[in-house]
Amino acid sequence: MENVDLTAAEFGETYKNTPGAILLDVRTEEEFEGGHLPGALNINIMGHEFHEQIEELDRETEYFIYCRSGARSSNACKYMQTQGFEKVHNMLGGILAWQGDVE
Repeated sequence: MENVDLTAAEFGETYKNTPGAILLDVRTEEEFEGGHLPGALNINIMGHEFHEQIEELDRETEYFIYCRSGARSSNACKYMQTQGFEKVHNMLGGILAWQGDVE
């Protein structure tokens, strides 16, 4: 099982070099619409359909998951692992770190 916490720089570099990987934003729809990483899929971890939406994803695919600060994405990674996803990565510090607001 591969659950790797990555810094924003490592996250971006590893995602870029992983063919077929999916970028998953687990923030709310409003947060997502306010700005997100290019190509990201939005599945709100706080939404009623979160579990059903995760269930529909391919377990063989590699996922790069982020939120605002890294807490929700960490929880999403842990949940996905319990559902049989083996390649999930969490961006430490979330989109705030990506934008350079946090070290």
